Amino acid sequence: MSEPAERGVMTEPAERGVMTEPADRPPALAIDIGGTKMAVGLVEFGGRVAAYDRISTPNGDGVDAEGLWRTLESLLGKLVADAGNPPLAGVGVGCGGPMTWPDAEVSPLNIPAWRAFPLRERLRARYAGLPVRVHNDAICVAVGEHWRGAGRGRDNVLGMVVSTGVGGGLVLNGHLIDGASGNAGHIGHVVVDPEGPPCVCGGRGCLEAIARGPGLVAWAQSEGWRPGQADATGVDLADDARRGHPVAESAMRRAGRALGIAIASATHLCDLETVAIGGGLSQAGAMLFDPLEEALRRHARMEFARQVQVVPASLGQTSGLIGAAALIFAGDRYWNAD
Repeated sequence: MSEPAERGVMTEPAERGVMTEPADRPPALAIDIGGTKMAVGLVEFGGRVAAYDRISTPNGDGVDAEGLWRTLESLLGKLVADAGNPPLAGVGVGCGGPMTWPDAEVSPLNIPAWRAFPLRERLRARYAGLPVRVHNDAICVAVGEHWRGAGRGRDNVLGMVVSTGVGGGLVLNGHLIDGASGNAGHIGHVVVDPEGPPCVCGGRGCLEAIARGPGLVAWAQSEGWRPGQADATGVDLADDARRGHPVAESAMRRAGRALGIAIASATHLCDLETVAIGGGLSQAGAMLFDPLEEALRRHARMEFARQVQVVPASLGQTSGLIGAAALIFAGDRYWNAD
């Protein structure tokens, strides 16, 4: 999965699942906010990202809530202006959690400047008269993969993001499952090792504590990989694993094993057909997916659970934007509020 260009017209996944629609149907304004990046796009009904821009999420000590909001406003304004200020079908947003849902007062774990920030309210004020729908960023990845990606044509899909954090979204019988608070599918906090490392949620041994990129890097450094290198990343770790570094290889096996155990549990619980995995760490390829499959097949013992397929997310780095647009274009399946 290649990283998209920083801005401009996107042609990938350009023609995936294009449906016959009036040529003048307006695009959705889609927003994807995470601890690593803020991405914005104009997404057409068929799933084509017609215009795109992104920046690294400002996350330094001097960043406050209003400053972060102004940064997002500026990014959105430039995108729409550069596209000629087209009419919009609505505004769909994926944002890191937790958040109140559907009001979307957001408190992303990896964006400390926003605590109970009224994101949906601010966007409604800026785009008055348009539907504004906000969900968890990992849920939007799951929705995007079900709507136009690796889960298309399947009714029971778990979409996952393995990156700065580990999150997920759950589609059963063709519809997004929200749960009591909008957090259904949050597989990152399934416990895979009760004696494992502490998690940012306050628990211990969660999938996220083991498999998220920064946690995996910290573990590898404690084992002697690139000790003391403050800017080491999960991408560096995966690259070194491919080159045969034994600690890096062990780290990938550690993450894959944890993912396989969690997916086996989720499959037994939800009778899944497909699990689509995206996010930066998923780009490690076989280094991650081989130990994942080994652990999954060891633990998924019921006959129905053996049928599940685990695949890389097919929409690349735009999957969250495409899922955010689906909240607008396919609300009958993916939006259960308002």
